[in-house]
Amino acid sequence: MPPKTIIRLALPVPLRRLFDYLGEEGRVYPIGARVRVPFGQRELIGIVIEQTEDSEQDLDKLKPARALLDENELIPSDIRQLVDFCSRYYQCPLGEAYNTALPKLLRNGEAVSLPQQEFLQLSQEGLGLPPGGLAKARKQAALLTALQEQGKLDKTDLKRLCISNAVVKAMQEKGLLCWESEQLPTIKAEEQQKQEALELNDEQSAALEQLRYQTFACYLLEGTTGSGKTEVYLQAIAEVLRQGKQALVMIPEIGLTPQTLGRFQNRFRCPVVAIHSGLNDKERLQAWGMAKSGQAGIIIGTRSSVFTPLYNPGIIIIDEEHDLSFKQQDGVRYSGRDLAIFRAQKAGIPIVLGTATPSLETLHNAIQGRYHHLRLTRRAGAARPPAISVDDIKQKTLIGGLSQNSLDAIGNTLAAGNQVLVFLNRRGFAPSLICHNCGWVAECRHCSARMTLHKAQRQLRCHHCEASMPLPTQCPKCFSQELIGQGYGTQRSEETLQEYFPETQIIRIDRDSTRKKQAMHELLHEVDQGQPCILLGTQMLAKGHHFPNVTLVVIVDADGGLFSGDFRGPERMGQLITQVAGRAGRAEKPGRVIIQSHNKDHPLLETLLEQGYHLFARQILRERQLANMPPYRQLALLHCDSKDGILAESYLQGLRQWLEQYAPPTPERVYLGPFPAPMEKRKQMFRFQLQFNCENRRQMQQLLQLAGQYLEQSKMPHNIRCSLDVDPLDMM
Repeated sequence: MPPKTIIRLALPVPLRRLFDYLGEEGRVYPIGARVRVPFGQRELIGIVIEQTEDSEQDLDKLKPARALLDENELIPSDIRQLVDFCSRYYQCPLGEAYNTALPKLLRNGEAVSLPQQEFLQLSQEGLGLPPGGLAKARKQAALLTALQEQGKLDKTDLKRLCISNAVVKAMQEKGLLCWESEQLPTIKAEEQQKQEALELNDEQSAALEQLRYQTFACYLLEGTTGSGKTEVYLQAIAEVLRQGKQALVMIPEIGLTPQTLGRFQNRFRCPVVAIHSGLNDKERLQAWGMAKSGQAGIIIGTRSSVFTPLYNPGIIIIDEEHDLSFKQQDGVRYSGRDLAIFRAQKAGIPIVLGTATPSLETLHNAIQGRYHHLRLTRRAGAARPPAISVDDIKQKTLIGGLSQNSLDAIGNTLAAGNQVLVFLNRRGFAPSLICHNCGWVAECRHCSARMTLHKAQRQLRCHHCEASMPLPTQCPKCFSQELIGQGYGTQRSEETLQEYFPETQIIRIDRDSTRKKQAMHELLHEVDQGQPCILLGTQMLAKGHHFPNVTLVVIVDADGGLFSGDFRGPERMGQLITQVAGRAGRAEKPGRVIIQSHNKDHPLLETLLEQGYHLFARQILRERQLANMPPYRQLALLHCDSKDGILAESYLQGLRQWLEQYAPPTPERVYLGPFPAPMEKRKQMFRFQLQFNCENRRQMQQLLQLAGQYLEQSKMPHNIRCSLDVDPLDMM
């Protein structure tokens, strides 16, 4: 009796194991192909991990697979390696990692469809014409000559030759031409630029010359806002295209895609595709296929694009590498940036991390020599850094979050025919408690950290040592009862600005105003018209936008990050202020920045404004080292959500007690919690966290594997939902 054909699959279910099925005898199931199988009362699509003849399960109980969907591997080996690493490092089931990596239509069983290129060629009758034929019809003669010389022409060629549709139609009616279609070719090793590259300054040239294209290296390109980082990207990509290779460019926000895509399409001749959640399913699948087949030379995408297969990868570029958007905050909580570094290493290609405000993890790696540190310290062209001033708003009347000084400056800027950007820092959900009269902030008595306001329980809590205190009714410093939660909303400020400047267009950009497709592009197009207006928005405006007519930036709230319950708050504050301030004065017009603060003399704010982000970040690094926090230690959070808060907390408490039996707490392995999340209740669910702090990655992975065993083997109540966040960037 011939041995059974057994296929081992990764299925999109929350179980940390593979599943065996019976395959057709004598049939080969390619690794990385998709197979449709029964699973309980459902039908699922799994990924082939292995084909074997043995199984730990009883062969009589194995169900037969229903259909092999791919005759050849769908997922290349390098992407399988990446997904496997993602599953192991972020402690998620392999099937869920594959589900995250694939476009929706592939998960649903559809095949990859590649676009066809239409081209014009001579028919059999046309091939019989002699050179110089059709001399009496000048345009037709020109088209005939071009086809005789080149063999075929696409629509771009016809446009370049100024051949109209009427000319083509006339020759078709004579039976001289025919349209054919074929699959787009892969990128060839040749010059792909449409436009000439800009002249680089000495810093840009030095950075570009240090890039090595034939081996893995990670480069931190730290360049002040407006310093020309994008031009360095473009010229590095041009070199990669000349070698016949592809470039993956990762950006943090969908809103940046249209302008980035347009800039690359205008510069390069090769196909450029976008991959992000704003595309429909068919568009996303087609872009995925073009990248895999090598038809697309440049792939631009958000964090999920890290899983896009490339025919011949040459370089990976991550713009605004510090941005929180590169970390998935639900489901498989992976970091697109960190996975991209792993991918570049395995592919043996360079990766460039570009930003004006490096994350502390990236900066630490550069300081330690793990990354090559390239710096651009001055703005490109005639642009100069903006003048920055701090508006002390203690005891001042605020109108929609704005001081009178800010409103006067806005009026003067508009009167001069320029544009204004008003930025509101809305990061974080549970605001700090601050005294409007004297600037006092509720601080933990046991830590160098601020207390976080928990409104539901009317308590202040520290998420570092778990200390708590009742919500005070008056300021302990000046006895004022004007205690306020920090932060103002964009809609409230929009009303205020419209009242003060009724004749001025207010363009509000936030999650609410940009929900519709193309909404962000349309709003930014209005700004690009150059007419005086007020651009009002959240951190969406801090990422890579170029507003040449914005000469004034008003930062409404600079204090939120200084007093955040998240230990990353000061870092985020410094990044946001630096990035937003960089939107002012990017062209020839001088720029000005006003920063509103209740704490004008705060040491961190002074360091940031007087010495710049680079030295500011080094100061925070020293504080992180003293506090045993990342990047000097490894951090992970186990989240537990339930409509019953007591049940969620007790489940995590049981998990901690179980873990401590096998891995007792030590100075190298620290447990903290369970404690309520800063945003304690969300979507009717009470949220609790258990924090793990370890000396190195090996210890952390061992601990997380134990936690994963408990989660899968314990009898978890049906109304509890748990998730693990490795290297969390948002403690909320």
